[in-house]
Amino acid sequence: MPSSVLRPVRIAGRLLSAAAAVVGLVVVFLALIVLTDGAGSGLVAWAATLGVAIVAALWRGRRRPWRGRLVPFLPVVVAAALTASVCIPTVPTARRYPSALPFAATQHWSLATGSRVAVYHYPPAHAGTRHPVPLVYLNGGPVRGISVLDHRFLQLLARQGYDVYAYEQAGGGRSDLLSMDQYTISRSVRDLGAFVERLGQGRVDVLGFSSGAVVLTRALTSPRVAPHVHRAIIAEPGPMDGATARITGHQGRPSARGIAPAMTGPRSTRVPRYAVTFGLMRLGLLSPDTGLVGQAEGDNAFTVADLGSDTASGYCAQDAHRIPVEDTARNFSFSPAASLRVQQTIKDSPSIAPQLRRSRTPAMLMIAECSSQVRQWEMAVLGDDPAIQRTQYMPGVGHHMWNGLDDNNQRAVAAVTAFLQDKPAPLPNYPTRADIPAFLRDHK
Repeated sequence: MPSSVLRPVRIAGRLLSAAAAVVGLVVVFLALIVLTDGAGSGLVAWAATLGVAIVAALWRGRRRPWRGRLVPFLPVVVAAALTASVCIPTVPTARRYPSALPFAATQHWSLATGSRVAVYHYPPAHAGTRHPVPLVYLNGGPVRGISVLDHRFLQLLARQGYDVYAYEQAGGGRSDLLSMDQYTISRSVRDLGAFVERLGQGRVDVLGFSSGAVVLTRALTSPRVAPHVHRAIIAEPGPMDGATARITGHQGRPSARGIAPAMTGPRSTRVPRYAVTFGLMRLGLLSPDTGLVGQAEGDNAFTVADLGSDTASGYCAQDAHRIPVEDTARNFSFSPAASLRVQQTIKDSPSIAPQLRRSRTPAMLMIAECSSQVRQWEMAVLGDDPAIQRTQYMPGVGHHMWNGLDDNNQRAVAAVTAFLQDKPAPLPNYPTRADIPAFLRDHK
């Protein structure tokens, strides 16, 4: 073969060999990250990978002239630089809390459980229409700040005469962090009971949305918390226990997931450190309390755009191109590690169905036509809670039922207030327990 052909072939072969060496070292680094659970911000895995790479480079260059001995170190340098980017924080490692809301004062309450939570109070707009029982709102997340969109909905309820209280669950929004082992679904239930006791106004009505609805459902089975709940509104619940979490099934009518325009804005998942951390954590290869990225740093890094298609899944397909801005960058807060930890404790928990079947707290279930929740999760609550007095199947809305589009907020308020005042429902009581088989069969 002519030398003019051999030379390019040899160069290409060396480049491929060097690229393979870099990829191999990166794979070794990631494997060590998993094995060490990211110890020392990933530096333990990085130092071990670098040590192995240096030994391998020395061995490969042992019979070469001194200049040739440097060649095997080029992939080492490249791999070291790439993997070092996973070990270097790009946001503050101490918790950076959202700035104050311009329309609502933030209070901080220390609960008997040890949690210190951010509290928001919307008093009734007109004293003459004040309802005697306070209303407490539990937002979704599980460990997430209350969005501006939700705050607007709470203001609408206050205008109907309700004394509305909301708090961000421990670790979410402006609430103080807990140690990672303290994030459990049982702690969330105890915090609800402690919050009501701290409020000191007797029994309260509770509206729980999404993961907040899971907290509320489980609270109805607690002998310590359930007596404090006057009426319960369970809106779009996730799985209530491990048995329910293992149920597979279908979702509601098509959502906007996959067809809505991609969210814009900065993403932590474009930064190697957080892309690796959140990716491996989501795959279950890193624990929520990994040493790679601390809880506070992870909270600071996570952005609205990182939610991606999760936000779109909260809206009907027909709304894909007009999804509202749910939150502002300054107010947004989400803890991916703590949320995964809470979700895991739900999956690991035994069935609460026997206790839920003894519930006597009047309850209403709200489900969305385009729900992104598995229908069997919602039907499990309906089937096991005999105290559910009505179900409101909300047409034309997705998982985030009060979303500011059209009259969706007003329709949600009408359903909520009618139940709390024990007045006729604005929508048919559907599905009932008897309707469950047909509801699931028809993929409603």
